Amino acid sequence: MTVATARHILVDSEEKCNELKDQINSGMDFADAAKEHSNCPSGKSGGDLGEFGPGMMVPEFDKVVFSAEIGSVEGPVKTQFGYHLLEVTSRTD
Repeated sequence: MTVATARHILVDSEEKCNELKDQINSGMDFADAAKEHSNCPSGKSGGDLGEFGPGMMVPEFDKVVFSAEIGSVEGPVKTQFGYHLLEVTSRTD
């Protein structure tokens, strides 16, 4: 079974999500950005979501996590919780 590890940052607006993505792409550390800005409890651990398989997260996450390049910062991804930046940290196929 395919499994992945990922981290994310959850914010309230698409605009804030894009601002953070620009900052991360310009060198800001993803984990530091998550600790400072994420509305999710996982922010305290740098946005780490641990290991999961298909169907264990919302469909919008699965679509990105199981197709994006490892290490790329993807988003904004809109879910019922808000707007996310996602970084796939590993995946087994």
